[in-house]
Amino acid sequence: MHAFIQSVKRQPIWLFIIACIIFFSFSNEYFFAVNNFQNILVQTSTIGLIALGMTFVMINGNIDLSVGSTVALAASLAVGLQGALGIPMAVVIGLGAGVLIGAINGLIVWKTGVDAFIVTLGAMIGVRGLVFVYTEEQSFYASNFAYSDFGMSSIFSLPVLALIFIALTIVAHILLKYTLHGRNVYAVGGNRKAAIEAGIKVGPHMLINFMLIGFMAALSGILLSTQMGASTPNLGRDYELWTITAVVLGGTRLNGGAGTIIGTLGGVLAIGILRNGMNLMQVPSFYVLVIMGSILITVLFLDKRLNVTASKGVQI
Repeated sequence: MHAFIQSVKRQPIWLFIIACIIFFSFSNEYFFAVNNFQNILVQTSTIGLIALGMTFVMINGNIDLSVGSTVALAASLAVGLQGALGIPMAVVIGLGAGVLIGAINGLIVWKTGVDAFIVTLGAMIGVRGLVFVYTEEQSFYASNFAYSDFGMSSIFSLPVLALIFIALTIVAHILLKYTLHGRNVYAVGGNRKAAIEAGIKVGPHMLINFMLIGFMAALSGILLSTQMGASTPNLGRDYELWTITAVVLGGTRLNGGAGTIIGTLGGVLAIGILRNGMNLMQVPSFYVLVIMGSILITVLFLDKRLNVTASKGVQI
């Protein structure tokens, strides 16, 4: 029981999720249906995949605002090139584009020392422009039905997209918690100067994490396009905001050094459950934005207060 209480204190987002499930279960008879929970997992998988990569980057003390544009570029390449190159090669090129964008972001942050917020803000605008140039402001539609069939497929009654999200969440959790790279993520985010003195190659380390989030954003975009059977140049709009919200709600600090994949999973599910439950109650969607914004501000305020209290305790 003590371990459970400590876990909840570290990740209170799970209490919020339990409260939402109880509330919506009584508010709508369809909420607790198995199919509805499957829908929540599928709907949150695209944001969730990006959030896994964002967790690594934000614990490092950085941020990536270009993920939404990367989603659109990867999806447009994967759908637009499959007629000429085939589905496998088109998907590889889409994923490669995401990794390349991440590598460029990481290299600029590493070599110039410019803040990641500014670098990725520029990438967000520039990559979105490339998408409009490549697509000529037109939507692309999958030429092979096997592509869109994948996005709607299931294994043992579980949607494939949800299974991919769950599997990669487990992989990310193991990587962050039990590997040397994961320990270095916390070390770099907690005290970059001390990490350098400890022999950690901070630049290459951050580069890897930017490439990781680039890959996850590209994968998210491609999987989203399999659901739609198409891609649009506006795909992924505001995804960076939803992703950062989910990660912060999960307990990752904006200044780095703290966070978990389990917490991020909670943040992603909290957003998905709240949006789904309010949709079932036929609440206008903009109310969800108001509520999520209020919750996020509250979380950041409490986190700031706790950090200040902890700092005073250390000084004493």
